[in-house]
Amino acid sequence: MRRFVIGQAKNLIDQSRRQHHHHKNLSFLSLLPPFSAPSDSSSRHLSSSSSEMSASDSSSSLPVTLDTINPKVIKCEYAVRGEIVNIAQKLQEDLKTNKDAYPFDEIIYCNIGNPQSLGQQPITFFREVLALCSHTALLDESATHGLFSSDSIERAWKILDQIPGKATGAYSHSQGIKGLRDAISAGIEARDGFPADPNDIFMTDGASPGVHMMMQLLITSEKDGILCPIPQYPLYSASIALHGGTLVPYYLDEASGWGLEISELKKQLEDARSKGITVRALAVINPGNPTGQVLAEENQRDIVNFCKQEGLVLLADEVYQENVYVPDKKFHSFKKVARSMGYGEKDLALVSFQSVSKGYYGECGKRGGYMEVTGFTSDVREQIYKMASVNLCSNISGQILASLIMSPPKPGDDSYESYIAEKDGILSSLARRAKTLEEALKKLEGVTCNRAEGAMYLFPCLHLPQKAIAAAEAEKTAPDNFYCKRLLKATGIVVVPGSGFRQVPGTWHFRCTILPQEDKIPAIVDRLTAFHESFMDEFRD
Repeated sequence: MRRFVIGQAKNLIDQSRRQHHHHKNLSFLSLLPPFSAPSDSSSRHLSSSSSEMSASDSSSSLPVTLDTINPKVIKCEYAVRGEIVNIAQKLQEDLKTNKDAYPFDEIIYCNIGNPQSLGQQPITFFREVLALCSHTALLDESATHGLFSSDSIERAWKILDQIPGKATGAYSHSQGIKGLRDAISAGIEARDGFPADPNDIFMTDGASPGVHMMMQLLITSEKDGILCPIPQYPLYSASIALHGGTLVPYYLDEASGWGLEISELKKQLEDARSKGITVRALAVINPGNPTGQVLAEENQRDIVNFCKQEGLVLLADEVYQENVYVPDKKFHSFKKVARSMGYGEKDLALVSFQSVSKGYYGECGKRGGYMEVTGFTSDVREQIYKMASVNLCSNISGQILASLIMSPPKPGDDSYESYIAEKDGILSSLARRAKTLEEALKKLEGVTCNRAEGAMYLFPCLHLPQKAIAAAEAEKTAPDNFYCKRLLKATGIVVVPGSGFRQVPGTWHFRCTILPQEDKIPAIVDRLTAFHESFMDEFRD
């Protein structure tokens, strides 16, 4: 595995500076692979912390108050960055000066799918190409060939040749750099076995802006509804709220491994229509977040037929497509399934989302992604392009990464063996971590947990004693939120209460990532087990 040698890199930078003295703002060091995990847990957005407003704030004479801002913003919630995380961040700060005040020495963020914040290393080939594209003077240095793989140098030249003036700091086409969209569409074709058009690709800063763009396009009023899975990733409920629509829930069946039943879709669709709601789209997350299930291809065919028959846009969140951990399941894109059924551009409106933040790459902070938009008329496509143009373009580093994850090194390339070793090492470790945590959770009293088939999470069900539920009610909080706060303050482990993802009424869950490094998993299991036993003893009926 090739890793940069800091001293050599600095020497190369110094040499480059002397020869190219007009490049004053060298940023190469910021592109080196990290040698330690950062402590924050940044990834997706839309956090609300209005509950922390003080009494003095509420009586302020300033022109902007909670009474005067957009009520849709207040309605929006995003539990992944909610109350529990706010408490964790304060504890983390206090730990710096009061280590002896707590029964733990660090905060472990299991609340969000942010792999590199928990120690996962980036893929070397991807970072080498990014470094060379960002500081192009390195390509003229003879020493570069000793530090970088030959295929990363070749790929960097190929990418730069597709950018006018080789200017990676300039705006691009609003859909993204054409050559990078070519690479993505070629990768989609190789994955699915069906043609893909680069003009269908809209590159975005992660998958989230693509979801927002589609909600903005489809929602005209609260009478427009979007079918969303429950439990769901809070991006969807937050985005629907911000754009003034109505979330139409369909419940996944926990008893059948979080199955998606067509009968449930039909029931919820009919119920919404009876209330005067025009359901515009069906959102499906596969592999599932927070539930970790992987849909069977037959189930996907039923979903495609349902959308076709009911005239719904199919919004396919496929950002975890590389994260499948069980041998009896395989990822199939909804586009592949639809095309294999004979449905073409004129038959089904389908938007597929992909991101550089998940998979084995975990490049959350680079904010790269794309959506593939098919089955829309040319005049509607023009409106989507207009929305993309309002944001000018997505960031260029994210665009480059999005092209790289869809066109990684191939057999025979200089980086291929190290790339495969890194990729397989990450994915096999994630599978082991998922299994270890799943088995540990199943051993806890009053806890049931479906197997982790994919994605980055487990979503166990808590069967809490009545005394614990009563204690939560006394604190005016949900029972699973009560449990998660107690867990954090006793162990330093941050998880997200299931109430933040919505759930079947009367059930309680929490979402836990499988992302802490493998050598920390046993300690997490020990802490969680000891806490749970103590909690159950304290509140036993």
